[in-house]
Amino acid sequence: MIDIVASGVLFDMDGTLVDSTAVVEATWTRFGVTHGIDPDEILAFSHGRQAIDTVQRFLPDLPHDEQLRIAAALVAEESASTEGIFEIPGAAAFVERLVDVEVPVALVTSAPRDLASGRMAAAGLRMPAVFLPSEDVEHGKPHPDGYLRAAALLGVEPSHCVAFEDAPAGLASAIASGATTVVVGGLEDDVTAGLFRIDGYDGITVEPEGTAFRIRG
Repeated sequence: MIDIVASGVLFDMDGTLVDSTAVVEATWTRFGVTHGIDPDEILAFSHGRQAIDTVQRFLPDLPHDEQLRIAAALVAEESASTEGIFEIPGAAAFVERLVDVEVPVALVTSAPRDLASGRMAAAGLRMPAVFLPSEDVEHGKPHPDGYLRAAALLGVEPSHCVAFEDAPAGLASAIASGATTVVVGGLEDDVTAGLFRIDGYDGITVEPEGTAFRIRG
């Protein structure tokens, strides 16, 4: 249940607006098998992070150019597949409701621009006017840079924003930015303690409240 008054909305993408689990798990499982690394360990770390961060975590001894090459190949592999990409229940309609009442909305994702654009389109989701892919953020999640920059682009103080996230790295990023943070899905982790939580966006209302708005459901 949530009941939040805010002036801007900040969304993560994978696991928050878009269910890309099948593609992500298949890609990183193949990576793990190729390099003799437990795929479950990779997936536990990779969710919410940029591909290069995961490659550097598990293949730290490779030259940087080779790490970049592997990360680019992984992103290309994920970008080539949109089969099994779906919206998180109610996400598309919720984004439309926000737009209808002129709520400032931003997408802050660890995915590169083309991958994110393809997944949003495949899931039938509108791309917000403010869109920060991995290329536009110097320090990826769990650093708060992406959310801080997105709030600035919206012209809203981070503490007056609500951020929707699903992964430990993303949640840490959103919390550090000062935004009111909502967990999407069933993650149980130290970072989720005391946070609002939703399973999906069906039944969540958006209503103007003075110069801000109220999200409730």
